[in-house]
Amino acid sequence: MNAPSPSVSGFWAARRRESPELPAAVPLAWAFGATPEHADALLDLVLAGIKDGTASSLWDHESSGEPLPEVGELSVVLDGAGDPRAVLETTEIRIVPFDEVDADHARAEGEGDRTLAYWRASHERYWREHSEDERGWAPDMPVCERFRLLWPTASRGRRPRS
Repeated sequence: MNAPSPSVSGFWAARRRESPELPAAVPLAWAFGATPEHADALLDLVLAGIKDGTASSLWDHESSGEPLPEVGELSVVLDGAGDPRAVLETTEIRIVPFDEVDADHARAEGEGDRTLAYWRASHERYWREHSEDERGWAPDMPVCERFRLLWPTASRGRRPRS
């Protein structure tokens, strides 16, 4: 794993000054989606309190060598410009075949009209276009993750960027 960037290290140091109980090790930093615009749009949903779930491809994890998220794991979430903007804690991991993802998870992802039909159409399209694995999409491949936003908190004026 690569060393964190100076901006992520500085961001984490600031979070630890506010909350000294956070671990000293800088967590993995990542952005949602495959494009800067997608990263910003999904991060805005998180910051607005709408999105508390995401899904990834088990095949992509295998292809990239990136470990699966684990319950209790912290993450620094980057915006589309690569700047750190949030801290999340993973609260649930389920390896669920695509065609068995339920409406509750689709709602938790916060995208579109938040229905299962929208989730299935948009995620199939996403994995067909952006998968890191040559297999792309199939009805048996996601990992569903739920998380909670640790920072910024509502008391810090959490609002999406305009």
